[in-house]
Amino acid sequence: MNEHVSLPAGAGKRRSGLTLQARQVRLAWLMLVPALAVLVFVALYPLVRTIYSSFTNEQFLGSGTKFVGFENYYNIFTNNVNGGYPDFFGAIGTTLKFAVWSVILEFIIGLGIALVLNSQFKGRGAMRAAMLVPWAIPTVVSSQMWKWMLDDTFGVVNDFLVKIHLLKAPGQAWLEDPSTALASTVAVDVWKTTPFVALLLLAGLQVISTDIYEAASVDGATGLTKLWRITLPLLRPAIAVTLIFRTLDALRVFDIFNVFFGNRADTQTMATTIQNEIVTGNQVGYGAALSVVMFLIIAVFVVLYTSVFKVEQQ
Repeated sequence: MNEHVSLPAGAGKRRSGLTLQARQVRLAWLMLVPALAVLVFVALYPLVRTIYSSFTNEQFLGSGTKFVGFENYYNIFTNNVNGGYPDFFGAIGTTLKFAVWSVILEFIIGLGIALVLNSQFKGRGAMRAAMLVPWAIPTVVSSQMWKWMLDDTFGVVNDFLVKIHLLKAPGQAWLEDPSTALASTVAVDVWKTTPFVALLLLAGLQVISTDIYEAASVDGATGLTKLWRITLPLLRPAIAVTLIFRTLDALRVFDIFNVFFGNRADTQTMATTIQNEIVTGNQVGYGAALSVVMFLIIAVFVVLYTSVFKVEQQ
């Protein structure tokens, strides 16, 4: 004869010690510990170390580091620059101009490319692979290549523009002329990074169901109406991610400006100015203060993007 013995309420919970949900939470934290440890080591510690250095007179090669408080920040905002390098506000202006123009152009051109690649045509796979070639080339290599091509003496860009009658005579110094230096840099960055933007937007386009477009066609919607009323609203999350990635990357630009202009005063970005102060100027403390200001500027853009994204999602 089978007898059923009833257990007191909660006995099973006491026997196991933890509920299933609690065990899952504990397991999740245990699995996250290695990643969090790596994050603290490679991100949090350098950030804290940089903030600390910004309040000292630490030098790249030297000893006797002393705490100087807000002296480095005072020097930044009073334009008291070490080593004769350009003021940081000028570098901020150059960086913002570069970031705004490059991101806008890359987004517009990248969206057009993504729309084309999202359609059905012969050779679409080969075109997708070919468009990634500029992005796959290391930035230093592509920058040096374009520096030679834009040379006023033997550059092929001048020869090509003369042949198609867009330039009256060769000898245009694209990188040396202050009126065309920044525009040339933006053009090269657009050439290199537009494929990355197109790839991100293409990934967003491919998750949009074709049934929506078919229903819109039945209702008589034109191609422009579909783009404005269907594609762009549904592509909004991908657009937000793309703009965040590209804006942050553009604000941290270093290599292309360093290859093109070196230490030229009128073309310094935030990153190149910081590198000059730390390495050439031997001012680690002052460079750390510049890095903190740059970090705060980038953080403002992150907050703006994420705030707009949340509002749009509501």
